[in-house]
Amino acid sequence: MKKAAKLLRTIALDVSDTFTFDVPAMPGEWAVSGAFRFCDQDPAKLSGKARAAFRSGFLGVQSWGWSTLAQIVPATEDDCQVLIELLARQLVDRFGAPDMAIARAAAEEEVTFAQSLCTHPISSLIAVHRSAGDGEVHEGFRKLQLREGQRHGKAFSFMEIEDDVKADSDLNYSEGGQEPPFR
Repeated sequence: MKKAAKLLRTIALDVSDTFTFDVPAMPGEWAVSGAFRFCDQDPAKLSGKARAAFRSGFLGVQSWGWSTLAQIVPATEDDCQVLIELLARQLVDRFGAPDMAIARAAAEEEVTFAQSLCTHPISSLIAVHRSAGDGEVHEGFRKLQLREGQRHGKAFSFMEIEDDVKADSDLNYSEGGQEPPFR
């Protein structure tokens, strides 16, 4: 695994995630895309808060909750290893991975993917949009741009949206698609 320089953390600019998701992520926890959480569900049958999590949630690894936004933060190799171990433990405890070795390999892939989303400067905010079609899950990521001279504070102080980052993987987590590596 390459040396970590940036990772994602959840961020809450207001209380909306507490209304949007069944389990909101805690602000400031490590985050990954989390699309794998929907691998055994038909996205077309999701409704309410589960649908909101599918469509626009980053997974907070510690809480196993969702965040609408993730922030790019500096990270050390130790941070990366802590995240991998935490996610691997969650994959065993909450997702049914058969053992830590298999879970760790899956966690490394997920963390590497999260790192690939960190192409923007530190403190940039990233949003995700997921959709399902033709038996596949598609993820698109975009950077939210602050108005000039503003700092992160309120969700409605954002002006520009840059569409730019596409998932660089063949995600296919809907029924009949790829299974996670530990299933």
